[in-house]
Amino acid sequence: MKHKKTGCTLIAGILSLSIYAFSNAAVAAEKPGMEKCYGIAKAGKNDCGLPPTHSCAGQSKVDGAAADWIYVPKGMCSKIVNGVVK
Repeated sequence: MKHKKTGCTLIAGILSLSIYAFSNAAVAAEKPGMEKCYGIAKAGKNDCGLPPTHSCAGQSKVDGAAADWIYVPKGMCSKIVNGVVK
């Protein structure tokens, strides 16, 4: 009986990691008509970031971090104070 519980826990863990990895890959994929704008994201509201700080959505610790970005419509980033397209 104990082995059955361990197997279910293992499968649940693998499934969770797979879903997590897939969701991060989807965020990192390019969106048509959008551009990555660095330096304007609010803390915890970024779409992604650059290593080594982190590389996941919502993990920005400070407002306007240079390594964190959010998607904005093409051409908008250059119009936003501190916005940088890389």
